[in-house]
Amino acid sequence: MAAKAGDNPDSLMSLATVFCLRNLRKTMCYQSFRNKLCLRSDIFLPSEICDKLVNTYMELVHTDSNFEPEESFFQLFSDPRSTRLTRVQLREDFVHDRDLEAIRKQDLIELHLTYCNSLSSRSLKTLTCFRETLVSLCLFGCSHIFYRKGGAPLACNEDTEDEEDESPASRQALETDFNFQGFNRLRLLNLGGLPDEVDAETLLKPLKSLTSLDLSNVQLLGTSFLTQWKDRLVSLVLYNVDLSEELVGTVVEITSLRHLDISRESRRSSKFKMTRKVLTSIVQRLVNLVSLDISGHIMLDNCTVPHLEEAMGRPSIEPCKSSIYPFQELKRPLQFLGLYDTTLCNVTHIPAYKVTGSKNEDQVLNAIEAYTEFRPELAHRAINQLFDIARIQHCSQLLRALQLVIAALKCHKFDKSIQVTGSAALFYLTNTVRYRSDQSVRLRREVIQVVLNGMEQYQEVTVQRNCCLTLCNFSIPEELEFQYSRVNQLLLKILEPARQDESIQRIAVHLCNALVCQVDNHHKEAVGKMGFVKTMLNLIQKKLLDRMCDQVMEFSWSALWNITDETPDNCQMFLNCRGMSLFLECLQEFPEKQELHRNMLGLLGNVAEVKALRPQLLTPQFITVFSNLLDSKADGIEVSYNACGVLSHIMFDGPEVWSMEEPKRDAVMDKMWDAIQSWDVSSRRNINYRSFEPILRLLPQGISPVSQHWATWALFNLVSVYPSKYCPLLIKEGGISLLEKVLELDSSHPETKDMASKVIEQCENFKEDPMETNHGQEVNYGQRG
Repeated sequence: MAAKAGDNPDSLMSLATVFCLRNLRKTMCYQSFRNKLCLRSDIFLPSEICDKLVNTYMELVHTDSNFEPEESFFQLFSDPRSTRLTRVQLREDFVHDRDLEAIRKQDLIELHLTYCNSLSSRSLKTLTCFRETLVSLCLFGCSHIFYRKGGAPLACNEDTEDEEDESPASRQALETDFNFQGFNRLRLLNLGGLPDEVDAETLLKPLKSLTSLDLSNVQLLGTSFLTQWKDRLVSLVLYNVDLSEELVGTVVEITSLRHLDISRESRRSSKFKMTRKVLTSIVQRLVNLVSLDISGHIMLDNCTVPHLEEAMGRPSIEPCKSSIYPFQELKRPLQFLGLYDTTLCNVTHIPAYKVTGSKNEDQVLNAIEAYTEFRPELAHRAINQLFDIARIQHCSQLLRALQLVIAALKCHKFDKSIQVTGSAALFYLTNTVRYRSDQSVRLRREVIQVVLNGMEQYQEVTVQRNCCLTLCNFSIPEELEFQYSRVNQLLLKILEPARQDESIQRIAVHLCNALVCQVDNHHKEAVGKMGFVKTMLNLIQKKLLDRMCDQVMEFSWSALWNITDETPDNCQMFLNCRGMSLFLECLQEFPEKQELHRNMLGLLGNVAEVKALRPQLLTPQFITVFSNLLDSKADGIEVSYNACGVLSHIMFDGPEVWSMEEPKRDAVMDKMWDAIQSWDVSSRRNINYRSFEPILRLLPQGISPVSQHWATWALFNLVSVYPSKYCPLLIKEGGISLLEKVLELDSSHPETKDMASKVIEQCENFKEDPMETNHGQEVNYGQRG
């Protein structure tokens, strides 16, 4: 069978790395006498393993809420005699000055720091420790690293182990002593977001051998300094740098450039007009160019070929057919051309293999791919356009779209706009049968994990709603079982506020109900301990105060029905939390709500199955209510059936426990006989039994013949209407031998014996011919109560 999209397994290296990081004390480390995490003395780790450990650690910290960060993790790599680091990628505020200082003795070749706003100028000093080996350095978005924290910055060889460095750097104390003197091997440098107070020209002057420079969002006082690399620079990124005739003139002198990015966030913020002359100059002078990004610029009409003069035929990437005049002079198609938020992306012939824009799905996906890491403001807009494509049209590159959105959500966990648009896009990328059938288990699990990350990080209504709706696209509980505890905790947290958004509340309760339906009892017990029962009863209480019986009310009772199934502890919680009082209030307030009555009586059937709890039901008030509900015609026979089930378990305890004067035990039993005889044995059922054990225990006994009769009727109905499902279950659980004992008992009523014989006969016939003869479909609204 062919593998589904996104089903490539993790490498053994990746699996082993994650395992070690989750079990450091059991694998590589031990706890010292000062509770410090230390590497075992017999371990030496080469750079391939160390790099993988550090980079995977950062990914787990950033994306996995169940992963516990280790305060002294980076100290494990402090000694290059036992660990070797060469390529390290760190991001967000999880990284502190002490972490970089811990690895200062390592011979780093690559160090990528992205959005590390907890770093101060202490880390600039640490950088000088790597100056002899560093080839690639990224400080993108590290806005505080050029500022001191108050006192003088520390040298890289000072002992900082016990010093606290959690407070953010002061923006007033600019670090003026640092420059790149001695970084002779540095070739690739990203200073995106460099503060305006820092003079880029002075900072960069010592670097003679740069081949790649990113100055995104940097204010340049002059431009001529860029020409010092005119024979070496291969890549230059000037995103959101104000263009001028002078700057363009300087850039076209750097003839070695293969990648040039002079794009902007938006046309609205652009004062510079991208003319035909400017584009022609770039194409003619930069003959080695293979990648160009001019997104976000205002394009003058003279750049494009009039529609009537365009080359005929299908869209072409041949430069000679280009619909953009200046690109007709290209010797070959560009590998990449950024045209996002420009009018040029809409023309017919574009001489590039990969184009960003908003004209079609391919351009939008290219934009998400190109801009996610360093330009979330553009990625957000592109994901929004993908959302429209998936919602209104059809996404033809589903796997790629899903992977790009997942990557964006992981990368920008703390960016609300990305989380809102990304979670909305995920809903439409996972919500059709055709989409689902193409997705692997692994890919769908990745979707679930980023959705839960969003729910965890944001209490905002839109994100919560999008995430809950996306979870509804999965098979519940099966596909959520690998995150079962986490998803339940998040949903219960959503339902905590006294007045929650109505739509979120409805979806969350629906999910809670689905999650406790058809799961093992240990799952239900664990969720019960999280406060599930109390949360549902609180919702019911609020709805009663509003005098409103809506889906939230009905789903809440249904969820309680499911979570109390064969879980005595949860049944006890229900009673302890005033559950019976709420039952009576709902019955009185909503006398005509049939499905509500069915759910409530199903739940009470679960409570009645617990012998230790039955005395709490044995009061005149409750017995009268159950007795009256025997006459109910609500929801077919379901309410009457469930009421009779509750009474059957109570009667099974014998006459000696019946201490009340009214109603009389015999009178209630007579009503039970009358109710059972009024039911149609061929009734289709809104119930789903996973086990017959609570029914079977009522069979071989003479204490309460009516309880025996109810149990036998229940089995006869189920094996007659749904033989393929319930005959095997009854046989498996030893029901046939118990029914044979019913036939042997003198206390069994003739009608009960007759029905027991028919059940045995039905099961015998099924064993001989196991084909389903009744073609009706069973409706399962919940588990057996």
